Amino acid sequence: MDDIRQLLLAAFDAEHREHLAAIRAALAEAEAGRPADWNDVFRRAHSLKGAARAVDLPAVEEVAHRLEALFDRVVQGRAGLDRATAGVVDLALDRIEGLVAGLPETPEPAAPADAIAALDACLSEAPIPEARPEAKRGPEPDARPEPAPEPAPPQQDHTVAYLRIASDQVESLSKAVHDLTAVLQGQEAIGGAVAGLESGARGLRRSVDTVQGRTGEMVALARRLREAGDPAGLALDGFVDRVRRLDGDLRAVIRGISGLARVQSRSTGAVDTALRRLRDDADRLLLVPAETVFGGYGRMVREIAREAGLAVEVRLHGLDLQVDRGLLQALKDPVLHALRNTISHGAETPEARRAAAKPEALSVTLSVASKGSQLVVTIRDDGRGPDLARILETGRRQGLVPAGAEPGRHEILDLVFAPGFSTAASVDRIAGRGMGLSVVAEAARSLRGRASLRPAEPYGAEVTITVPLSAARQPVLLVEAVLRPGEGPQTFGLPSGAVAQLLRLTERDLTSVAGEPAVRIKQGGRDVVVPLVPLASLLGSGVAPLPLRDGLVRAVLLRCGAYPCAVAVDRLLDVRVLLVGPAPPFGGDPQLMSGTVMLADETPALVLDPEGLGARARIGGLVAAAPASAPERRAKRVPTVLVVDDSITTRTLEKSILEAHGYRVFVCVDGQDALDRLRRDGADVDLVVADVEMPRLDGFGLLQAVKADPGLTRLPVILMTSRGDPADIRRGLDLGADAYITKQKFDQRELLDTIGQLL
Repeated sequence: MDDIRQLLLAAFDAEHREHLAAIRAALAEAEAGRPADWNDVFRRAHSLKGAARAVDLPAVEEVAHRLEALFDRVVQGRAGLDRATAGVVDLALDRIEGLVAGLPETPEPAAPADAIAALDACLSEAPIPEARPEAKRGPEPDARPEPAPEPAPPQQDHTVAYLRIASDQVESLSKAVHDLTAVLQGQEAIGGAVAGLESGARGLRRSVDTVQGRTGEMVALARRLREAGDPAGLALDGFVDRVRRLDGDLRAVIRGISGLARVQSRSTGAVDTALRRLRDDADRLLLVPAETVFGGYGRMVREIAREAGLAVEVRLHGLDLQVDRGLLQALKDPVLHALRNTISHGAETPEARRAAAKPEALSVTLSVASKGSQLVVTIRDDGRGPDLARILETGRRQGLVPAGAEPGRHEILDLVFAPGFSTAASVDRIAGRGMGLSVVAEAARSLRGRASLRPAEPYGAEVTITVPLSAARQPVLLVEAVLRPGEGPQTFGLPSGAVAQLLRLTERDLTSVAGEPAVRIKQGGRDVVVPLVPLASLLGSGVAPLPLRDGLVRAVLLRCGAYPCAVAVDRLLDVRVLLVGPAPPFGGDPQLMSGTVMLADETPALVLDPEGLGARARIGGLVAAAPASAPERRAKRVPTVLVVDDSITTRTLEKSILEAHGYRVFVCVDGQDALDRLRRDGADVDLVVADVEMPRLDGFGLLQAVKADPGLTRLPVILMTSRGDPADIRRGLDLGADAYITKQKFDQRELLDTIGQLL
């Protein structure tokens, strides 16, 4: 029974987050003066109450019951939602969040008295009946009739089932999958051995054929010998028969080996596809949304502000970003310290905020984003901002600034990260000990990153924690480059977040600026010229020629600072989610290396730093991207394909395949994103390749919407999915799909041929 309740609580944990987020979003809309859907808010409070009852959480049920009654009045127009009432709702939501977060330590929490009292005060005009536990066994005695259930729109049920699994089990699964990958690479050797056997058997048969060509002569000779009474004629007849039997047997062996080779090839391909998918899925299990660690921080900040008698608005952005769980855990305490710092040092009196024309409540924003190979966490407030004079005075008093020295602005601001540094006038519960920001700086340093404090515009302060994603699992683009003539290729990794585009360049795409190779590309709707530097040159092996294979130069366009840079490589291999460890402490240029990864065959590969590569490329000569000077001859329009898939790996690989064959490619993360793009830029898209299983709007829903739109109905759509069930295929074709490709037997040639036929 305990196991069943744990599963129910895991599902309730996800459901209650969704309801609270929707209610808070409605409050924010109302605060901004925009209309909010109070009917939806009422239904969510009602659903939250029912869900709490189902998992036997009467404390949450009590609070949700009162919220439901309050929103009922708002829906009926019998009550408004002024700032004071919104504050009570905020308190109630925070208490619910706190009760659920504390369940591991307090399985049967008591109802929060302050939230209950505050809600009862708002509802005191007409007391509501208590939510009684016995109501679980029958219909709820509500004054308001149950809202009629709304029919769910087709294909919109994206309910997700959650299980709680120990993290070490996920780590073990990932390691086992990678070990299996290494073991199954032996299949390639078996395939080579089978191919060798087939080749040897065919060579032997050619020898037999040579003998077979002489059998006519031997038969004639045997007949003459027999007629002459020579016993050698009979022996020669026997030899001819054996040669013929050998030829038949050899043919049968060759047929068997050829069949075995075909079966082995198909089996290896199927196993490789299944293993690749399994490996990617296992790796993705170790990536979690930032919300899993930072999601409760809004409630914590509001609670700290309430205890200090302050009004605060908390905004959380980018918490859907998938980040390695270990990295998020390492940042958990530093981010909380930085958030507490916004209250202790950023809060102002109501009079001061009114005088500065600021909103009454202090605004605090926590943002999580990935930029290139970096994870950036930003904590911003619109408070009083850093006091440079006071920071400098404290630094001099603590001996951090030598007498007579006049540090610059950034040097002064960096003083706040010193242990024991504080400008607070006294020690209280949230400030004065000088430990908060020093914890932030120390954590950033331990993760090979940095922390900074800067004034925010137009007012306030901004603390930024920047750490390399190489401290975690991340998608990595693997490339090959030959560093020195006569040596074999080496594999390197590039953080996929820093890759702007994969390039396949012909001689027409290449140009020269100041005697250095460059490439002309489209960026922001204009032609720009960017440096094109062989990776071998950047890694210190001298000036290397551009690697040319099959008439093409393959390159990676990197996001590296203000100016892009294209790095030429020998081969573009794959995008994989890998555990990136620290860079080796010896050998090479540390500015060019951000970490190491272990490949499937247990060989290590260096992960290169895009910023370092860009800086090295600019030193080589081309310093900035410049507009193309020569007028371009109007070229034939390149067909544009929209790739829609919620898997970044699949999107990247499909984009890479299509761009390599001359198509222009847009990407979208799900069906709704694609539909919005098509309705905005549909005239620029010639064909859509869409996955079926996606959040928000799946491939079937996207296809239906496209075919129902008069402006898009003629647009070809290819559905590409792992669902190979005939009923699914028939459904996709019935809805108007122009083609349906299953991923189990995916061959890039099939995709390219299909696109070619449709265009």
